[in-house]
Amino acid sequence: MKATEVRGLSQNELNDRLVGLKKDLFFLRMQHATNQLDNPLRIAQVRKDIARVKTVIRQKELEELGGKA
Repeated sequence: MKATEVRGLSQNELNDRLVGLKKDLFFLRMQHATNQLDNPLRIAQVRKDIARVKTVIRQKELEELGGKA
């Protein structure tokens, strides 16, 4: 997932994407703990995607606050 893709999403879509990514990360960690994970680098990718989504959510919050002030 690229940052440009994330910036194009609405606030609700971003929140839904964040919940989905957190679930994915949980299941990846469970697979890793039980030695069923095929690609351990996927955990790092999902963590970075979560960070991207959180960053864009925060940027949009700050834009709203900046517009109201």
